[in-house]
Amino acid sequence: MDKELESIRIHKPSDTLMLEETINYLEEATPFRYIILDKNTITVSLRDTVYQICGTVKDQNNITISEVTIKSKNKTTISNDQGEFMLKVTSLNEIITITHLGYKTRTISANDIRGKPCKTLRLIPKVEYLNEVILSDYLVKGIDKQADGSITIDYNNFGILPGLIEPDLLQTIQALPGILSVNETVSDINVRGGTNDQNLILWDGIKMYQSGHFFGLISAFNPYLTKNVQLFKNGSSAVYGDGVSSVISMNTSNTINQNLDASIGLNLISADAYIDTPINKKSSLQFAIRHSINELIETPTYDQYFDKAFQDTEVINNNNSNDQFSFYDASVRWLYQVTPKDLIKVNAIVMHNNLVFQENSMINETDIFRESSAKQNNSAGGILYQRNWNTFFKSDVLLYGTNYSLQAINSDIENNQRLLQENDVLESGLKINTSLVMNNQFSIKNGYQFNETGISNLQDIDNPTFRDRSKEVIRTHSLFSEATYTSDSGNTNLNIGVRLNYFEKFDTYAFEPRLSFHKRFANHFTLEVLGEIKNQTTSQIIDLQNDFLGIENRRWIVSNNDDIPIIKSEQTSIGVSYNHYNWLISTDFYYKNVKGIITRSQGFQNQFEFERDHGSYTVTGIDFLINKRFKNFSTWLSYSYADNEYSFNNLAETNFPNNIDIKHNINFATAYNLKNFKLSSGINWHSGKPTTIPNPDNSIENNNINYQNANNSRLKDYMRIDLSATYNFKITNKIKALAGLSVWNILNQKNISNNYYRITDQNTLEEVQQLGLGFTPNMVFRLTF
Repeated sequence: MDKELESIRIHKPSDTLMLEETINYLEEATPFRYIILDKNTITVSLRDTVYQICGTVKDQNNITISEVTIKSKNKTTISNDQGEFMLKVTSLNEIITITHLGYKTRTISANDIRGKPCKTLRLIPKVEYLNEVILSDYLVKGIDKQADGSITIDYNNFGILPGLIEPDLLQTIQALPGILSVNETVSDINVRGGTNDQNLILWDGIKMYQSGHFFGLISAFNPYLTKNVQLFKNGSSAVYGDGVSSVISMNTSNTINQNLDASIGLNLISADAYIDTPINKKSSLQFAIRHSINELIETPTYDQYFDKAFQDTEVINNNNSNDQFSFYDASVRWLYQVTPKDLIKVNAIVMHNNLVFQENSMINETDIFRESSAKQNNSAGGILYQRNWNTFFKSDVLLYGTNYSLQAINSDIENNQRLLQENDVLESGLKINTSLVMNNQFSIKNGYQFNETGISNLQDIDNPTFRDRSKEVIRTHSLFSEATYTSDSGNTNLNIGVRLNYFEKFDTYAFEPRLSFHKRFANHFTLEVLGEIKNQTTSQIIDLQNDFLGIENRRWIVSNNDDIPIIKSEQTSIGVSYNHYNWLISTDFYYKNVKGIITRSQGFQNQFEFERDHGSYTVTGIDFLINKRFKNFSTWLSYSYADNEYSFNNLAETNFPNNIDIKHNINFATAYNLKNFKLSSGINWHSGKPTTIPNPDNSIENNNINYQNANNSRLKDYMRIDLSATYNFKITNKIKALAGLSVWNILNQKNISNNYYRITDQNTLEEVQQLGLGFTPNMVFRLTF
């Protein structure tokens, strides 16, 4: 009985009431039955009954809301035209969920709204600023194309892709036309011919300078935290600066969890745990951590990843031993609904990769051991304050900081030398955004962004003593405005925006117009026109291929507007799509010109490896997709053609193919869902990457390699077949499980992702080939509570 009494709260009966009147009052106010046995004895028992609760649903302006869904544990009702509802519950402890399109979901205890008169419940508008979906299930369930030209990925209700048993974001987007990774890494994603540093990667609005674990093979973003992703290949919102090739915006949920949500998982690379727990009705806390498991057991999957990540580096050397590698990431998020209109979100994330190994050598018949290491870290945090002023106006303020660090110590025993290299990025920023919905057709976004980015590079040698440290800082102020128009029929969508950047360091302004236009016609066809101009002040360079032990040889730098110009891109595209009877056919023609690139950022390993020049690249291409969806089955074929050419000012050859000029790229895949079982398989094929080969008649000249024209040849075509399958099942009513199996490169195809040439100690020419992953299985088991 004590348990039933815990949640009961009533007003004390009046002292003027008689005994029977008091009993009647208690029977009406509590869920108990009272029986008077005699003058001194009354029995009290729990009444087997239902309770009727009622209410009126209104918005913040005191306007009633009809057709609101009110749901208890076993019953559901809908509010009438006056916003009124009545609902029966079996327990006053039941949680009542109140939902309506365009408003935030509200939960409340039945006991809190019990009694007469019926209470008024207010809903907070949920302002959605993504345009409507024009192409749903673009490849599989959860991938949609929006009317603003972006691709969104919803991991709350996601299908399955070949080779993936867990929702790895940076692997997922490579299934889309126009996106691939030439070297099979998630830290080097090429969007329509651009390099990875030209992708703006945001985590809850915070710019991230590291994207991969295992030095690039695994996404560093925990897939169970990232609830949705928005990808722009062109025509991005004026909200976004930087990212001259693409914008990849990841977001965690802003919904306060009213019930405990937790899970743990294990695959052949890592283990992870996740929990999202309510603190009270206004607040919830989320925490997640993931850690590699190779310190406990080295699986065949780990061996494949290790060989791929560290091939052709100083790590894999006959004189090295005791290699120890690990990675982890952790994140925390706190949500607090201060008032129905005000939300505070505090979050932080930490990523870490660590490699330590021992270099061994025998000098004067004495074994000498020294330790070399490489560490890569990215930490970031932000505070977001969001306010819904009314149904039409919303503002948010984000204050954030992010720090990236890459450090390597290379011990050279034979030369008695230690080389320390560091690359550090420290950025802080402020973003202020406002959104005004004027009516059903027009909305306006305005905002301001400030960010300060400081990048330092260090090279320290102990014998002979040499130390070189440089640091550059750039501050950018940006104003933006964007107007959106949607016709009454929804057939026309137009986004026009402009962003104005001021770079303090150079006292320079940059004007960036943006355009996104969609028009439905002939019932099932859509015309899409996109365009944008963007500027970028940070990029990555490679000074020497063996920098940072050759593991992650790219370092971040800041533009100086001289020999390292501000990168500027101009993009336009036009596309037509057909969507009817579960058929989707889409074609995009695009043109892209990026100016201000430098040779040091392109990773040349030919005659231009040590040249210093800047120039541009131009890409013209076609992205094509055909997708057929059945009840439980989906199949798609995507094809991309691109012509990607460099243009430099002072090189011996001014125009030649881009290092990532992939002419043809084809993906063919299928996905099958039947209740709790998911299966997917697919083929990935693309033409070979450009390469420069030595002159066969005179390959070495004056102790240097005598190359033919730059990128005049190509590697062998790339081909890979992947398979994945998952099964969901219940262990108990409260515990769910997922088991999955995937195989990457099921035919164990030998794919050459890169090659270069070097002169051996015997003055002969040697070709070095870097290979993609071979046959790589993986398994996952996950419990959700």
